[in-house]
Amino acid sequence: MTDNSGNILLALLTGAAIGAGIGILYAPDKGEKTREKLKNKALETKHDLSERLAHAKDELTKSAKEKKEEFEQKLEDTISSMSYKADDIIVSLEQKLEELRKKNAQFQK
Repeated sequence: MTDNSGNILLALLTGAAIGAGIGILYAPDKGEKTREKLKNKALETKHDLSERLAHAKDELTKSAKEKKEEFEQKLEDTISSMSYKADDIIVSLEQKLEELRKKNAQFQK
């Protein structure tokens, strides 16, 4: 769930709760029934929000875990690639060193 869709969802739920509350307040019921309806609606909304937040938390945790694994794999691939390049550089430097030794030996004669 992206941040934007989470904000939209929260706004819709908030609007629905406010609308339901206003509707109940203007309904032609006794005060006791109205308070009971408000209480029930608030509990339903709280439960729904709790479920949605738990789902969002699970999704974020899952996404973070996947990104971490992806990062670790890319890091491992990069280190492996760099290791091969380092080996190539060492071989090249050893060849240059051998060439310099041969030239130096010729100058020593």
